[in-house]
Amino acid sequence: MFTKPENIGSGSYAEFIAVQLDLVSHMPNNISYEEAASIPLAGLTAWQSLVDYAKIKENDRVFIHAGAGGVGSLAIQIAKSFGAFVATTASRKNKEFLQSLGADLVIDYKKDKFEELVSDFDIVLDTIGGEVQEKSFRIIKPGGVLVSIVHEPLQKVEGIKSGFLWLKPNGKQLEELSALIVNGKIKPIISKVVPFNEAGVREAHILSEGQHVRGKIVVKVE
Repeated sequence: MFTKPENIGSGSYAEFIAVQLDLVSHMPNNISYEEAASIPLAGLTAWQSLVDYAKIKENDRVFIHAGAGGVGSLAIQIAKSFGAFVATTASRKNKEFLQSLGADLVIDYKKDKFEELVSDFDIVLDTIGGEVQEKSFRIIKPGGVLVSIVHEPLQKVEGIKSGFLWLKPNGKQLEELSALIVNGKIKPIISKVVPFNEAGVREAHILSEGQHVRGKIVVKVE
């Protein structure tokens, strides 16, 4: 079983926790417990951003910022499972990795200005905010969507739907994600597994705060 619990604030390191039954789903039978643990938070965030808010459909042009991160790496795979064209930003070292996930175009954010290279996107998933979010409006076609998981949009642009999304725990959507994993449409991406002790948790936070983690960091109870 796996789940994203409700009402735990910004998170918890509890070994056991009470969870409502409707928020729980059977974990995919073709992945490890560590891989399963990496899915609910990032997976539900990506799913609800693209499917619930942006209403993604086949042949949509989707731009995902920071594709190598926990949300971005799953969002790329979800978007491809719907038959979308996917562009993303990342450092040069992550280009081949993101192409292996299905990204059609990878822009090196350290060298290139995405807003000068691309246009006419149906959906932008903003995982960075600030100036990057502001520039993202320039690449969206009329009738398109910008969804941010960082903060409320700093501006409103006529003809573009935009908003901030914070995930809601949802067992049914975990079932959807589980089916995609079982069918080989999505694979969990784990940067590192650390032990459930003071040193391990400290290491996880240091890595996370560096903001250059590929996929997710998992804390394992041993």
